[in-house]
Amino acid sequence: MTAQVPQSQTTSGSDLYEQDFYLWIQTTAELLKQKNFTQLDLDNLIEEIETMGRSEKRALESNLEVLLMHLLKYQIQTQRRSKSWQYTILEHRRRVQKALQESPSLKPYFDQVFDESYQTARRLAVIETGLDIAIFPEKSPFTPEQALDPDFLPE
Repeated sequence: MTAQVPQSQTTSGSDLYEQDFYLWIQTTAELLKQKNFTQLDLDNLIEEIETMGRSEKRALESNLEVLLMHLLKYQIQTQRRSKSWQYTILEHRRRVQKALQESPSLKPYFDQVFDESYQTARRLAVIETGLDIAIFPEKSPFTPEQALDPDFLPE
């Protein structure tokens, strides 16, 4: 017995996409399971798949920025080091590592945005600490490998 497509027969795929996104997802999944490719809302499906890829990249970059900011704060503000900072370093390092394990093809992107992410992390550290930007090195004092190393904490 074949499962029914949840979509109303009177609603086109693109209309459903605009009216009820979750129902559109369920309908699209069911159409794919049934190999009913002719009724797929291809334009929106393609857009959603591309968006998913961009989303993965943004999440990786965001976690890298937070990781680098906390590594910087840990290195510069030795008197303020806390378990909370260590936790944040561990958590965001884990998120980056998990993203790279689940999608190894993101590794070149990680390498590509590392320096840019460091610059963002540097500016974020200035805001969080109130310290002058000149205190934070212009180039990352951490290598990409150190940033991902679960045993690395700056001296």
